[in-house]
Amino acid sequence: MSSFLQSFLDPKKSWLAALHMKSLSKRLRKYGLRYDDLYDPYYDLDIKEALNRLPREIVNARNQRLKRSMDLSMKHEYLPENLQQMQTPFRSYLQDMLALVYVSYMGTLCDAWNEVSKGKGRKSK
Repeated sequence: MSSFLQSFLDPKKSWLAALHMKSLSKRLRKYGLRYDDLYDPYYDLDIKEALNRLPREIVNARNQRLKRSMDLSMKHEYLPENLQQMQTPFRSYLQDMLALVYVSYMGTLCDAWNEVSKGKGRKSK
């Protein structure tokens, strides 16, 4: 079942996923956003930690894209067509750092689990 679901969600294998990706790309380009900009650091603490670990220039660029998109949205406008063509909505900047955050959390959890399991085998006097 899992491989079926993965093949259904893969834009290279499923025309529906490809259509969704094209539609999403078009909508992100209108506002000059990237897909990683949609993650909310207030909702997920892992995203917040990943953003804290990123270089300052990347975080500043993200904030500028978000401000520009809010400004365009409030004015009911879109980016000019020539700027929309320059946008790269699926160029990721957050996923690698997010994976490192997950790995570090898993390492911390494994260390804590090992400490707990060592303590269970001992008899208290």
